[in-house]
Amino acid sequence: MSATDPVPVIILGAAGRDFHDFNTMYRDDASHRVVAFTATQIPDIADRRYPPELAGPLYPDGIPIHAEDDLEKLIAEDGVTQVLFAYSDVSHEHVMHLAARANAAGADFLLPGDRATLRSTKPVVSVTAVRTGSGKSQTARKIRAVTNAAGARVAAIRHPMPYGNLVLQRLQRFETFADLEAADVTIEEREEYEPYIRDGAVIFAGADYEAILRAAEQEADIIIWDGGNNDTPFIMPDVDLCVVDPHRAGHETRYWPGEANLRRATGIIINKVATAETEALERLRATIAEVNPMATVTEAASTVRVDDPSMIDGKRVLVVEDGPTTTHGEMAYGAGWVAAKQYGAAEIVDPRPYAVGTIVDVFERFGHLERVLPAMGYGDAQRDDLRETIHRAAADVDVVVIGTPIDLARVLALEAPSVQVYYDLEELRGPTLDDLLRPVLP
Repeated sequence: MSATDPVPVIILGAAGRDFHDFNTMYRDDASHRVVAFTATQIPDIADRRYPPELAGPLYPDGIPIHAEDDLEKLIAEDGVTQVLFAYSDVSHEHVMHLAARANAAGADFLLPGDRATLRSTKPVVSVTAVRTGSGKSQTARKIRAVTNAAGARVAAIRHPMPYGNLVLQRLQRFETFADLEAADVTIEEREEYEPYIRDGAVIFAGADYEAILRAAEQEADIIIWDGGNNDTPFIMPDVDLCVVDPHRAGHETRYWPGEANLRRATGIIINKVATAETEALERLRATIAEVNPMATVTEAASTVRVDDPSMIDGKRVLVVEDGPTTTHGEMAYGAGWVAAKQYGAAEIVDPRPYAVGTIVDVFERFGHLERVLPAMGYGDAQRDDLRETIHRAAADVDVVVIGTPIDLARVLALEAPSVQVYYDLEELRGPTLDDLLRPVLP
C-alpha cells in the first residue's frame, strides 16, 4: 500500500452501530476504505452485503458482511491496518480479546468517541443503560408521558435493528400497528416499537440516522433517543439519562459501552430498587458517587401488573421473557418471573424440555436460563420455533405468563391461555423525570 492509497478498515458490528459509524465516519471519506463488516450476536446477518444504495458512490458494489470468526483472515487478505469496534453489551474482557486479535494480526484497534454522534436542531433526551434490560423502555415511556403532559410534540428515535432489507429500512417511521405489519418487523423490533404506538407516539428507526434525524425534526419539538442494548447515543443529548440495574451491581463498570454511559450521564436512574438487595444498592450508590459525582441520582421501582392476577395465583405457569434482556443481557429472569412470584404461581415450569429447533440452540448458548423462555424471533424460522416451544409447554401448564413488552399471544397466534405482564417506572427518591426534563420542556 502506497502513501496515497486509502487506509483499509474492518468494522466489527452486529447490524446496528457499525452501519451508523460507517455512514458518518467513512462513507464519504476517500482516505479510508472499509473492506468488510463483521457480524456477531444476531443470527443470519453475516454473508450479506451493506448495499451500494446506502454505502454511497465510493462503494459501487456495497460492502461484504462476514462472520467475526474470519477477522484474522480478512486482515491478512486485505492488508487491513485499522479495526473499528462498533457493537454493545459485551464485557470489557470481550472487547480486549478482540483488540488482542486485531493487534496480533498487525492492525490498530479503534473505539470511536463522538466522531459519529449527530447534532440535532431540536432538544434531545437520550435514554441509555449500563446493561440490556436495565429499564430503558419504561423510562422512555415515562418521558413520553411527561412531555405529552407539557404539550410538546415528541418523536422517538430508536437504536437500529436492521435485520431485513437494508435499502427498504433506510428510514422507517411507525405510527400505527399497520405500519409494523407492512414492514414485517421481527419480534425484537416489535417489542420496542409497539409501546410507543400504543401511547399515540411516532417512532423512527432504520439504517441511515442522518436522514432519520432530519425527518424526525420536521414533526417534533423534542427528540427522544431510545438506545439499544447499552449503546451510547447516536445523537448528542441535552438531557443524558442512564439507567442502572442493582440486580447486576458491578456490571456498570465491567461492560462496554455501559461504563461510558454511566460516566457521561447528566442524570442516573437506579431502577428496580424495590426488589434489589440492600448491599447491592449500597455498592451501586458508591460506584456512582466515585465515577460520576456530578450526575443527579434518581431511585425508582419497576412496578409490574397484570389485568387478572387470578390467572396466575396457584397455577403452573410458563414464563416468557424479553429475548435480549435474558440472553446477552445475562438476566436469569425478567418482568414475567417477578409477576409470577408476586401473584403467587404455584410452580414456574422449566421450559427447556419443550424447546425445539433454534430455541434449543439458545438454551445451549445461554446456560444461565433455567426457568424462563426468551422470546426469540429474529426471523420467521425462529419465530415458528418459539411458537412451537410455547405450544408444547402449554400442554403441561395452566397459563403462559408473557413478560415481553408486546402482546406475544396475538403476534404468535397462541392458542394457550396467557396473561400479559405490564411494567412501569415509578420514581421513589431524588429528582423526578419532570424535574430532569425541565431544561427541554416548553
